[in-house]
Amino acid sequence: MRLLMRYAKEERILHKLSYLPSFTVSSFNQGLMKLTSASHKLSFPKLLQWTNRPADFLDTCTSRYGDIFTVQFPGGKPVTFVSHPKALEDVLTAPLGTFTSGEGNEMFSPLMGNSSIMLLDGKPHQRLRKLIMPPFHGERMRFYGQHICELTEQMMQSWTIGQSFDLRACTENVPVNVLPKVVFGLTEGERSKQLHEKLLALVNLSTSPLIALHLFFPPLRKDLGAWSPWGRLLRLRDEVDQLIYAEIAQRRQQPESERTDILSLLMLTHDEDGEPVSDQELRDQLISLLMAGFDTTSTALTWALYWIHKLPRVREQLLEELDTINDFSDTRAIAQLPYLTATCQETLRIYPSIMLPFLRVAQTPFQMMGDEFSAGSRIWPNIYSAHHRREVYPDPEQFKPERFLERQFSPYEYLPFGGGNRLCVGSAFALFLIKLVLFTILSRYQLTLVDPRPIHPIRHGPGLAPSRALQMMVTGHHHRRSNVAVLT
Repeated sequence: MRLLMRYAKEERILHKLSYLPSFTVSSFNQGLMKLTSASHKLSFPKLLQWTNRPADFLDTCTSRYGDIFTVQFPGGKPVTFVSHPKALEDVLTAPLGTFTSGEGNEMFSPLMGNSSIMLLDGKPHQRLRKLIMPPFHGERMRFYGQHICELTEQMMQSWTIGQSFDLRACTENVPVNVLPKVVFGLTEGERSKQLHEKLLALVNLSTSPLIALHLFFPPLRKDLGAWSPWGRLLRLRDEVDQLIYAEIAQRRQQPESERTDILSLLMLTHDEDGEPVSDQELRDQLISLLMAGFDTTSTALTWALYWIHKLPRVREQLLEELDTINDFSDTRAIAQLPYLTATCQETLRIYPSIMLPFLRVAQTPFQMMGDEFSAGSRIWPNIYSAHHRREVYPDPEQFKPERFLERQFSPYEYLPFGGGNRLCVGSAFALFLIKLVLFTILSRYQLTLVDPRPIHPIRHGPGLAPSRALQMMVTGHHHRRSNVAVLT
């Protein structure tokens, strides 16, 4: 282990390690087995596969063991993965108090903090949800919509016909500017600029497969200096915290009651004893929202543009629908376009931005599909595998937006943002952002994939990202009312 840590300075080592020769069937069975069997610890090669190539891991497990199976991670308790719709319904509709999430997700506390909405339960969790949700709905959405389109236009100003660009870098551009404004209400200024830069660096580092390995395997969390992965993360986190606390201090000294960003709204709240939300609580919610929102939206945009330009039939049908919009400022009409909506839904189905919502720990005995589970059972809703059930989605590896035009899926068959009382508070905003960015790009330019070879999904934060950089080339301007490009 020490030798691994010594040379694991770059994330690419995980990509290499994930290809270690597979264990024999008997060895593999010691790491994973059916629910009715006693679970054993996960082998290190399988832990690496889970860390870097979780789609392969989950495909293998569900193929061999079915919709419900149990895994024991090193140093942890057995975890039951669940992807059957009925089992998901039993978990997501269980009475309040049946499960908690904070106890099972303490691995994220070094980043998000102990008072994060992601790690709270009961009344504290419900209270924060009510406080955080308003900025993501209603009239504020129209303002954010205009801002999203403007930022996308600014991003495209650097594009030149005949030149290529890195798709991921571009899809990161919009959410990295939008989300800090929604969460912090940041404007101009040196601190805002620094906070922007540091937040982006923190998100990129914390969502890497190497840091994921540290989160799942606590013994690796050693601060060996700025050169070590965990040491870099802790120092970057501390730099971000200093900037956040400075922003909070300034807001407390100069309160502005008319502001509607999440930081300002939370600062106006008080607990049952009349005490304001503490600086630590404010910091934890802001970081949690950014961590949950930034990477998920940028990854979804990357996959959407990849599939749209890999499959001409999808692109042509989408362009035909986009051409029906005459008023580009009517963001509500854009968000209601059926095929655009279906394309976004299929993107989030095939490679969901959140493969597994937060783990749930049973506080009381409960039933799932007729089987009794004891208090203390740890349940992980398996969104990725639920989205790839052949009984629900024929040819699940194929990208087919038409699925969502032909039928409506239940919230236990399709759940890209989780479900139940832990449904992502920013789900409506995330889908809104993705639609507007796609509309703005496709209404202006014709693009093509530089390298159309198939790509493999690898872990990136809570979801799956392309295994290699995707280069897109600008080949022309989109000529409205026609599905041709005019070269200039």
